[in-house]
Amino acid sequence: MAGSLSNSWNLVKASAKVLSMDRELLIFPLLSGIASILVMVSYFGPIGLLGGWELLDTDSGGYLSTVILFGFYLIQYFVVFFFNTALVGAALIRMDGGDPTISDGMRIAVDKLPAILGYAAIAATVGMVLRMLAERLGFVGRMVVSALGIGWHLATYLAVPVLVTRDVGPIDVVKESAQMFRKTWGEQVVGNFGMGWAGFMMAISWTLFMGLLFFVFGSLGMGFMVMALIPVALLGYVALGLFISALKGIYTAALFRYASTGDAGIMDARMVENAFRQK
Repeated sequence: MAGSLSNSWNLVKASAKVLSMDRELLIFPLLSGIASILVMVSYFGPIGLLGGWELLDTDSGGYLSTVILFGFYLIQYFVVFFFNTALVGAALIRMDGGDPTISDGMRIAVDKLPAILGYAAIAATVGMVLRMLAERLGFVGRMVVSALGIGWHLATYLAVPVLVTRDVGPIDVVKESAQMFRKTWGEQVVGNFGMGWAGFMMAISWTLFMGLLFFVFGSLGMGFMVMALIPVALLGYVALGLFISALKGIYTAALFRYASTGDAGIMDARMVENAFRQK
């Protein structure tokens, strides 16, 4: 466990090094978050205003609710994959020795629009199927569905960088991602804590720090300071989310580079090699 923790923090530091060279990469997760919120509000806002929440229940809403939810999944996945493609594309430019700009990333994403839409449709279909199975099966069934979800996540872990660098269709994107992952890290993978663990620890640290400040100022009867700290705490979580999202994109680009060329760029190849294995 200690080895996995050490490897996780080293990967965070290596990814942060790339981010320090190109801070504009933070723009992509910011735009993704804003676009996702706008999609959610515009999609579910009218449904809520018209009192049609039952349409989102696949048990009572039938085929119509399935179509509505699939449409939401499709749009949200498209938004996320579009900006992830821009982020990973820009990160790969940096790892190849270039100096990427925001327009470079956006150009890459725009050029890949058909493939992004196709891959989003596949991901939305898988997401809907897993959701429906989880709703209809018991506890054991949900455990199986969870395992299938993890398998899908690993199989498509390199899908975005494959989409960026290959001129292939969405089905081939998934196939090549799975093949590269299996070839590089094997079928019996044991994921370490990685970026998820690092992000969790940073969120916990920020929560404890802000909690301490709330407690101190509250104990001193300084209510105005407690109120002033609320937006600070929220902005901290937003900034942390953007930071981790950018690091994940850079991390994925490094994994793809290593899987396709055996070269992890500025990252230590040993760290990347152990990204999905216990040390």
